[in-house]
Amino acid sequence: MERRVAERLRGALGPLGLEAHAFKVGWYNAVLQPAFHLPYPDDTLAFVVLSTPSMFDKALKPFVNKERLKIIRDPVDQCVSHHLSRVKEKFPDQRVDLMFDYEMLPSRKPKFLAQTAAHVAGAAYYYQRKDVKLDPWGKKKIFGVCIHPRYGGWFAIRGLLLFPDIQVPFLEQPAPVDCVSTEEKRIELLEQFNFHWQDGRYRDIIEVKEKYSEEQKAYFATPPAERFRLLGLSQEAQ
Repeated sequence: MERRVAERLRGALGPLGLEAHAFKVGWYNAVLQPAFHLPYPDDTLAFVVLSTPSMFDKALKPFVNKERLKIIRDPVDQCVSHHLSRVKEKFPDQRVDLMFDYEMLPSRKPKFLAQTAAHVAGAAYYYQRKDVKLDPWGKKKIFGVCIHPRYGGWFAIRGLLLFPDIQVPFLEQPAPVDCVSTEEKRIELLEQFNFHWQDGRYRDIIEVKEKYSEEQKAYFATPPAERFRLLGLSQEAQ
């Protein structure tokens, strides 16, 4: 069942520059405090959805051109929401729940922890402070970051698709690719991400197969309120 669902998702999302990676809710809940658990049985089938560098040209720009007058919030969020909502229609006999990376609970906690989901699904390795043996940071707060084996840091985690009526007790958990395997490189990665994230060097911690275009880099480097102009949208659309 999982394979059929995965193939259907690949067919729908691949041409948009999106990837879907399967996991069991129990894998995710097992590594988090109860306050962050997803409220589903452990064997429930879920998919974490990533946007790859090609999403900008394959999905975002066509979406903006078509829906120009309907864009009232962040174009990327609205584009992903639109396409994942359409994916639900491909499963008319299944309940499909959607969660997006920008959604918050009433408690102001995120609905899900995106990087944890990507790690347990084997999609990208979530490098954290605990992955460094000789910690050089003392009392500084150090945030972790996911690195994709193909795209390095040139990707984003956009949402979850959950299938509450599909239980997959025998699904095998894939390990994420440990592509930043030396202590020195992990320290460099976390240093760059925490203290120099604006320059984006952490994204190239490994040799990548594909990265954002110059146009896409300029878009994401622009303050959100000014991105509408880059896409040819009027300020009124905002």
